[in-house]
Amino acid sequence: MISELAYIHPDAKLENNVKVEAFAWIDKNVVIGDGTWVGPNATIMEGARIGKNCKIFPSAVVSAIPQDLKFKGEETTAEIGDNTTLRECVTVNRGTASKGKTVVGNNCLLMAYVHIGHDSFLGNNIIISNSTNVAGEIVIDDFAIISGDVQIHQFVHIGGHVMISGGSLVRKDVPPYITVAHEPVSYVGVNSIGLRRRGFTNEQIALIQDVYREIFVKEQNVTQALKYIESEIEGTPERDYILDFVKNSERGIVRGYNGV
Repeated sequence: MISELAYIHPDAKLENNVKVEAFAWIDKNVVIGDGTWVGPNATIMEGARIGKNCKIFPSAVVSAIPQDLKFKGEETTAEIGDNTTLRECVTVNRGTASKGKTVVGNNCLLMAYVHIGHDSFLGNNIIISNSTNVAGEIVIDDFAIISGDVQIHQFVHIGGHVMISGGSLVRKDVPPYITVAHEPVSYVGVNSIGLRRRGFTNEQIALIQDVYREIFVKEQNVTQALKYIESEIEGTPERDYILDFVKNSERGIVRGYNGV
């Protein structure tokens, strides 16, 4: 169903069963997948690629030009995966020449007033709560949960299955499977509850805890911790994911919480 009060550019491509409500505005060079709902007053701008069965709530803006002074009008995209929901006033900027696209994966929920900056890459099954700002060129891995009013610095990498406390200022990379809070944002433990909800076994969680005990709790530097983990802790996909993440961190990882 397409409302007569909506504007859709003749060059936009809408697949089957797309619903567009009154006063929505859809630009040229837009593709919207089967079964997606575009709510009233939503704005879908040039370069948007929206998947199947998405929900775009009122006043959301997808694929506005990036808030980056280096942007020179190059053709880029903002890509939204299948079954993803953008609540009221969410903004997802399109990419720049740096990466060429901004990506939000499948089965994500971006709550009201979330902003996703240019050239960011969000994986699948991510939840971002109200009024969180994700700056440019950020990577967020699958199953991350980010609470409300979080501010994430550009170029940060956030690992999978993390929980970030509300109001956090995230300036460093956040390794997978952990919970972070406080100011400056710090490791406060493994996200055990979230991992159990997603089917991780007690043995898997215990191994993850052993790894992070070496990195954050014991009195040694990160290089020493990684060396010990590689030689003394059993190799598993979880252990290797953590090792690769920490080794490849360009900004450095969050620190351990010292209780102060």
